[in-house]
Amino acid sequence: MAASTRSARRLRGLIGVSVVLAVAAAVSALGPGGPAGADVPIRHVLILFQENHSFDNVFGQFCTEVADQKLSRKGLDRGCDGVVAGKNNTVKTVPLTPAGDIVPNVSHTIAAQQAAIDGGKMDGFSKINGCKKKQGYGCYVTFAPPTPGNPGSIPNLVSLAQQFAISDRTFEFRSTPSWGGHLVLAAATTDGFSGDNPQNSKFTSKRGPGWGCDSYRDAQWWNGSAYVPEPACIPDAGGNGPYRPSLVRYVPTIFDRLDAAELTWRIYAAGPSGDTDVIPYGWDICPSFFECLHGPQHANLVPTNDVLADAAAGTLPNFSIVTPSLDISQHNGYSMAEGDDWIGSVVSAVENGSDWDSTAIFIVYDDFGGFYDHVNPKKYDPNWGIRLPVVIVSPYARAGYTDSTPATLVSFLAYTEHVFGLTSLGQADGLAYDFSKSFDYSQTPLAPIDMTHTTIPRAERLRIAREPPPLDDPT
Repeated sequence: MAASTRSARRLRGLIGVSVVLAVAAAVSALGPGGPAGADVPIRHVLILFQENHSFDNVFGQFCTEVADQKLSRKGLDRGCDGVVAGKNNTVKTVPLTPAGDIVPNVSHTIAAQQAAIDGGKMDGFSKINGCKKKQGYGCYVTFAPPTPGNPGSIPNLVSLAQQFAISDRTFEFRSTPSWGGHLVLAAATTDGFSGDNPQNSKFTSKRGPGWGCDSYRDAQWWNGSAYVPEPACIPDAGGNGPYRPSLVRYVPTIFDRLDAAELTWRIYAAGPSGDTDVIPYGWDICPSFFECLHGPQHANLVPTNDVLADAAAGTLPNFSIVTPSLDISQHNGYSMAEGDDWIGSVVSAVENGSDWDSTAIFIVYDDFGGFYDHVNPKKYDPNWGIRLPVVIVSPYARAGYTDSTPATLVSFLAYTEHVFGLTSLGQADGLAYDFSKSFDYSQTPLAPIDMTHTTIPRAERLRIAREPPPLDDPT
């Protein structure tokens, strides 16, 4: 698989786009263990899509403790690339202090991310709102692994990272906050949109929920010479969907490929809670694609908590994306531990259901949330954004393995396409790395591990309820 992908990359600069796409289609017919279905027991791909954290923010101290042999990983561990000290363009070295459970509010717009990356120097984080010196360098923090008597905020994530596989080279496909990342996970493209979250339209006074086709919101879209406001909606193949005439074109999604192959899929999502709701309905993916919002695919948008019953009953679809409600999202302003409890509950439901033996779970975050990371994404691709935490949980994940092959959010689509023998959506996913090194389908299947539950103190719950971030999240 890796050799086929490298060959396709070399061809890109030598032949026309149409031939590259043909090569990509041929590559996508191969699964991580060979032809689709051959020696690949995975029949269920589940993506737990959490909110707003960088790799160093989640795993910086974890990786450091592994390197110092203070924390063990079983089996094939080769270490992972995390740090506990960052840098800025003023005092140069900034320690990553222990993160509190309530996630700090830090800007993570495109402009904020570009300032943080600072042309690849990774020293501009203290320039962004929420992380300036007078704000105590709030984004220079990392979560501590559990210790005896102190489970910390991410005991389930740490246990899964120890026992299964992680990626320490998965980046945002583009430097965007949530909306752009969610478009990419469906279509392997932002379809000309900058990726910044949609804003209230100046063309109408109507308001709807979320960020998508029913929101009456606009997002910045590239018209060939400048970014202009267009409806935050990807039309269906007939051009239907935007609340006003739009130049944005239809693009296919992974859901189209799954439908064509007669495979099942669901988006487990929070849904709208009223006309004033923006997030989490904005994360729900389906409403941003009119084909999904208005057509038969809409039946596959189901409540977030349904994933627990489906996993326990052994009725998971072939492909699923799980987006959280705010309280379990680990979004800025909310509890990291409560989100970790949620991750543990989903993993436990899969582990204890009959689908465990045929499932690959990817736990990943949609953007960096404003938090420090030391790895320069521009080293790999000028368009990639900041590094994200990824944990890969499966009976066939390589135990204790760190996958350092460069990847992006598009790589989850590549994995899905290769497992199920689907045609790629385009060049981006057709040539993307698919986490194949993280799996060994010939190994003795790994056993489930126990998940834990962290009780959130009442005082913390009251503080979150008293000081929530705005629903109309500008980042």
